[in-house]
Amino acid sequence: MTVLTVSPVVLRIPGRPVDLQVKVSAPAEGEELPIVLLSHGQGYSNHLSSLNGYAPLANHYAEQGFVVLQPTHLSSRTLTLPEDTPGAPLFPHSRAEDMTHVLDRLDEIEQAVPQLRGRLDRAKVAVVGHSMGGHTAGLLLGVRTGGVDLREPRILAGVLLGAPGRGDAVSDFVRQHYPFMLDTDFGTMTTPALVVAGDNDASEHLTVAGPAWHEDPYHLAPGEKDLLTLFGAEHGFGGVSGYDVAETTDESPERVAAVQKLTTAYLRTQLDKTDDWQRAQEWLATTELGKVESKS
Repeated sequence: MTVLTVSPVVLRIPGRPVDLQVKVSAPAEGEELPIVLLSHGQGYSNHLSSLNGYAPLANHYAEQGFVVLQPTHLSSRTLTLPEDTPGAPLFPHSRAEDMTHVLDRLDEIEQAVPQLRGRLDRAKVAVVGHSMGGHTAGLLLGVRTGGVDLREPRILAGVLLGAPGRGDAVSDFVRQHYPFMLDTDFGTMTTPALVVAGDNDASEHLTVAGPAWHEDPYHLAPGEKDLLTLFGAEHGFGGVSGYDVAETTDESPERVAAVQKLTTAYLRTQLDKTDDWQRAQEWLATTELGKVESKS
């Protein structure tokens, strides 16, 4: 399916240090299109942590009939905000608030992208995030840090790729630099979610618990949850943050294709009530790429 991309759509948010810039990727045809909010992570490269990153996911979802709205969060290396900016360096709460602003301003986004006018299904919204973006997705699905409730009720489901886990298993580096992670509460994340974890994603700079730490959002959150464990996957899941990215330590087009296929199927089932997710799990069982477990 042909995809149109418009970037940046600029939203002026009172009180935000800089304007909120959003990349829009959408199928050129079709009506009643579901919406995916895509939250970038943090990494060594500058532009992956912005609306310019995650093309393997954004392009694929748009090709599959979703409208992908992809903001540049304040934590992006492209913005170089002063170190004393409130919320720095990762701006965890602001990141979630960005997504609420995007949903609040859909009329404005449609005005900026005339090809979208009247084509959005605003009742079908999901969020996808990788790494720190997975943390952002969790907040929107009901996770709390510092007792702050940022759950966005318009979001029906989410996908958390390599998201952070519980606070009592973080590294000394995280304790010193990212203390907001210490009191992460998954007990309030009731919205349906697919948690994606790599069984070789040790993330030693973040946790002392090894790869299993990234499974915490599944094990510690109540309600309908699915856990996709990808065999041999490290934090980049084969290269989801960009094409031919040097910081991807487990480069694998096959693994990226599996992430695309499986997460798309999950989103389709959650938003359109299809059997795509069941069929995708049946396909996975015929491979040696990973496994799925579920709870309700």
